Amino acid sequence: MKIGITIHATDKAMSPVELAREAEARGFYSLYIPEHTHIPASRRTPAPTGSEELGEEYFRSPDPYVVLAAAASVTERILLGTGIALPAQHDPIALAKQVATLDMISNGRVVLGIGFGWNVEEMESHGVVFKTRRAQVREHMLAMQALWGNEVAEFHGDFVDFEPSYQWPKPVQRPRPRVLVGGGAGPKLFDHIAEYADGWMPIGGTGLREALPKLRAALIERERDPNSLHIVPMGIEPDEAKLAYYANMGVTEAVLRVPSAARDEVMPVLDDLTRYLSSS
Repeated sequence: MKIGITIHATDKAMSPVELAREAEARGFYSLYIPEHTHIPASRRTPAPTGSEELGEEYFRSPDPYVVLAAAASVTERILLGTGIALPAQHDPIALAKQVATLDMISNGRVVLGIGFGWNVEEMESHGVVFKTRRAQVREHMLAMQALWGNEVAEFHGDFVDFEPSYQWPKPVQRPRPRVLVGGGAGPKLFDHIAEYADGWMPIGGTGLREALPKLRAALIERERDPNSLHIVPMGIEPDEAKLAYYANMGVTEAVLRVPSAARDEVMPVLDDLTRYLSSS
C-alpha cells in the first residue's frame, strides 16, 4: 500500500509546489489538492463537514491544474492528483487538453480524482443542475476520454456534443490518466467507476470492508478486472493499526492529511507522517 498526502491548498498556506518537492524528497507516493472555482457567499448549501460555517480554505482554493503543473516542474517521481476535481464545472474539450498537457509535462504522473460536487450555488454559477450533475460528469468524462484515446474523436450526448475533431497532446498514460471517483458507497457511484474510471476515492475509510465486494462485482459485470482497481481513501488520520487494516482489505494507496497552514506548521506534521512510510 502506497502512502500519499493531501493539503487543502490556499494562498495563505504553504505553497503546494514547495510541499510537492518536500514530500517527494521524503518518499511519499502522491500529492493531492482539491478544487473549487469559487464559493458563493450564500450558505443555502450546508457545509460538507457538518459545521455551521464553511472553512475559509474553501474560499481560497487555487486552480489545481496550474498548481500541479508548477509542482511537476520541480519534481520527478511523485504522483500529482486532484482530490477532488469538479469536471461538471468545466468545458470538457478544454479540460481534456489541460489534463493531457499536464500529463505530458509531468511524464505521466497525473491522477484525476473527480467528484460530482456538493455546493449547489457553485454549480448554479456554472449552469450545472444539481439533479443532473452525475449524468453531466459522466458525459464530460466519456467525452474527454474519447479525445484522449482517438486520433479523431466525436461525442454526441445531452450535455456534450462535438463533431469529429483532432486534439493534441495525448496523455502519456494510456489509454488515459488514472481516474478515481470520490463519493459515498452505493450502486450509482460504483456503476460510474465501473464504466469510466480506474478506482474509488472514499473520504475516510468507514464501511470499506462491506463496500469493496460490491464495487468489484460492478467491474465484473462490465467484464473488467476487479484486481485492477485503485482504492484510495482520502484525508486519513493515520495510526499503524488503521493502515494495516486498510492494507489487509486491498487498499492500494492511503492519503494522509497535512494542515492547511504555513510551512512552519506543515513541515513538522509532514516529517511525523514519514514514520508510516516504512510500513507501506
